[in-house]
Amino acid sequence: MNTTKKNLTIFFATLGCKVNQYDSGAMADALRQAGHSIAATASGADVCIINTCVVTERTESQSRQLIRRVVREHPGCSVIVTGCYAQKAAQELQALSERVSVIGNTEKKDIAAFVSLLQEKQPSFAAVSDISSEKIFTTPACTRLFDRTRAFLKIQDGCNSHCTYCIVPSVRGPSRSLPADGVKNRIRELKLAGYREIVLTGIHLGAFGLDARPRTSLADLLTSLENDGALNGLRLRLSSIEPAEFTPELIKVIACSKQICSHFHIPLQSGDAGVLKKMGRRYSPVFFRELVLHLTAAIPGLNIGIDVIAGFPGETDRAFENTAELLGGLPAGYLHVFPFSRRSGTPAADFPGHVPEQVKKERALRLRQISDQKRSSFYAAHDGAILPVLVENRRQKKTGLLRGISRNYIPVHFDGPSGLAGQEVYVQIVVSDTGEPHGKLAEKPLPRTAVRNSI
Repeated sequence: MNTTKKNLTIFFATLGCKVNQYDSGAMADALRQAGHSIAATASGADVCIINTCVVTERTESQSRQLIRRVVREHPGCSVIVTGCYAQKAAQELQALSERVSVIGNTEKKDIAAFVSLLQEKQPSFAAVSDISSEKIFTTPACTRLFDRTRAFLKIQDGCNSHCTYCIVPSVRGPSRSLPADGVKNRIRELKLAGYREIVLTGIHLGAFGLDARPRTSLADLLTSLENDGALNGLRLRLSSIEPAEFTPELIKVIACSKQICSHFHIPLQSGDAGVLKKMGRRYSPVFFRELVLHLTAAIPGLNIGIDVIAGFPGETDRAFENTAELLGGLPAGYLHVFPFSRRSGTPAADFPGHVPEQVKKERALRLRQISDQKRSSFYAAHDGAILPVLVENRRQKKTGLLRGISRNYIPVHFDGPSGLAGQEVYVQIVVSDTGEPHGKLAEKPLPRTAVRNSI
């Protein structure tokens, strides 16, 4: 690499969650402001920044493979590894190559300074601070993402829950929130940049504001956003929220909102009371069932995605059946299924009764079959419905049809002019024989009361 030039070409590779994707976007913005260019591929790049994930053994392996491949295939490129795997095992990753430098999650905000070290002919380095002492939300703003219609906005980081299987608190630190005024300002910036939907995200989104002084809440934030006339016309989508954090205030705000999309992601993890207790989850299967039924009754057309872990240590056949039976009876739209992954440093790693890998795979397969049934049923229930759909700026490659997402997270393809990109239009859903949702442009439907009065 020519380390004497001032402006570098930098490629980002990101693994893992929406929070990681936002962090990569924020780092890219900071590097652009420092005069560097962001490349679409690693070919010819001066620096490759790999933002890693550690939530499962598989994502760790994928991170290592990616680092090795970049080092092997791009010999002129320096590599900076960051993210949760870097926070956990900096020395292990730096040992992969003399060209690999490592920075922790806290250090992401200073990415431009670390890139400058490479320009100054510094050798590879490692900078990972103790994230457990972090008290303040420090992630910079990000206003430039790849999808020009929907943007992620990270408003919270860290987690205080310490579930027995989860390594995230040790690599993300304690819960900390972006102040409410900062959230509003960043949303306004994203709206000015042309985004029509903002996905509010965090490691533990439902804990937003609980660390603030004076203390506030996610419900308070959403109420404030709803009452801000400058944000009219935006769609707001919430990422994962823990079951116990659906307070009556939060449910009321969402049910009455004109902005918040009718789509939630709620972690269950297990439908067996004994397994939930071992996991450190603070609710029961009965509570979860009643919550989902209450939410779907309060919010018409609601689509709920559910996280579930297959094969937690000590999960018997009966415990698994309890999970499958609970999920089978819930009005959910889909599942995210994860075979249990043993994470060193977590209590569950040393629990007795680890489930054989083949059994975990079989259980995960059955849960994914339940997910397929749920998704098909949810789509079928909306056959003929007219829904507001946000049109993406890319057409489907095979058919040339426009692509869009409904407020309740139904992906739909339909014919229409390219000028609709970035707009919210009404589309009548048509479910094909294969169960896939397609559609056609439609007029805005009459309100339900008007429909009843006209019959």
